[in-house]
Amino acid sequence: MNNIKKQKNVLGEHLEICSTDPVTGWYRDGCCNTDELDKGTHTVCAKVTDDFLSWLKENGNDLVTPRPEFNFEGLKHGDNWCVCASWYARAAKAGHACKVYIKSTNIKTLDHVDLATLKKNAIDLA
Repeated sequence: MNNIKKQKNVLGEHLEICSTDPVTGWYRDGCCNTDELDKGTHTVCAKVTDDFLSWLKENGNDLVTPRPEFNFEGLKHGDNWCVCASWYARAAKAGHACKVYIKSTNIKTLDHVDLATLKKNAIDLA
């Protein structure tokens, strides 16, 4: 797990914490760290909205319904969560992107979402 701490964000800087309440991330470490086993590429630190969550659910990715078997309470408007980069890209293309914390979004996201889209939706850039 030591290599996790060295992962970078989309700006090439140290990857910052996304959320510890709820605890997010592929490793449930609060960061959008990833590895080769993360087939969903859970790397976008999103501040989810009702619109974004509804669009995801309507299109087959239900992040609202609790899943106790995965220790998942379900998301609500305003939660920060490491969402799948491909799903974020699809939502953005469909006009349902939510805001993101770009400094907490893993550089691996750039395999799915262009930096301009992320910057347009960033809430942590001056």
